[in-house]
Amino acid sequence: MISPPAGRPPGTGPANGGAELASRSVRPLRLKAGDHELELGPRPLLMGIVNASPDSFSDGGLHPTLDAQLQLARELLAAGADMLDIGGESATTVREPVPVDRELELVVPLVERVAGELGAIVSVDTYKPSLARAAIAAGASIVNDVSGLRDPAVAEVCAQTGAALVVMHTRAAPRERLQDPDLYGDVTGEVLAFLRERMATAVRLGVAPKQLIVDPGPDFAKTPAQTIRLLAEVGRLHELHRPLLLAISRKDFIGALTQRAPRERLAGTLAALAHGIDAGAHIFRVHDVAAAADFLTVRAALSGDPPPRADLTLPEALRFDFGA
Repeated sequence: MISPPAGRPPGTGPANGGAELASRSVRPLRLKAGDHELELGPRPLLMGIVNASPDSFSDGGLHPTLDAQLQLARELLAAGADMLDIGGESATTVREPVPVDRELELVVPLVERVAGELGAIVSVDTYKPSLARAAIAAGASIVNDVSGLRDPAVAEVCAQTGAALVVMHTRAAPRERLQDPDLYGDVTGEVLAFLRERMATAVRLGVAPKQLIVDPGPDFAKTPAQTIRLLAEVGRLHELHRPLLLAISRKDFIGALTQRAPRERLAGTLAALAHGIDAGAHIFRVHDVAAAADFLTVRAALSGDPPPRADLTLPEALRFDFGA
């Protein structure tokens, strides 16, 4: 079963606050991720983001050192993250690719410390088999392949190691921006067919079905309108009978709707999070973990599952904020 970080129930926010999140009418699914056995369904999980790359579209350069990245990981876990996604190369198309040797230098020591010192469940964000293998050896238990399994060797690594594999939909090559309003007829149907075929490929290469997670790939080879249509119909992906991951944080479709820059998209992200919960998604990849955890806590309490404790109170120190 999933192990709660920092001695508290996963996803409940800071240690001194937050009720359990509401149970949902979602079919529980088992996920094998290395040595971890997770049951997903009743409570959505939060996947925090730790970028080891300097060129992330939303927070590149904010945490430039290993120690700073480790501190961010510690803060995200304390805020309510159930797992952490670590990457060394942004999906942005406006920068040069990171050489794999440099990516190994950025990612592997961070994975080792986050998994070892913090005891976190770690996902490595990569489509490169050599980096996936090195990160798993360092302690990662999930490979988040945003290429749509373009290189089947990534699946072979997961088959050999037992790591979970995120199979994401995209019709673009890594770091390629594909925006074609006529690319899809039925975008959701085409995403379903793509994911079903890639899942079959992974299983053929030795990945157990219970190691698979699916991601519809918001914004990847999709216009904002296509992403919105896909997310509106995302419940159809439950036909695949695997945990559904939604990477909706600060995405372009939110920016297009709100006309806001990446770091100003929190409200839009929380709206997408609410929609994803209603659609039965299992894992949400988010930058603003504390806000997402608070949102889920209040939403659960207002749903009445579970009802608030009779002795629930607000500490006097938190009643007012008069500034510094």
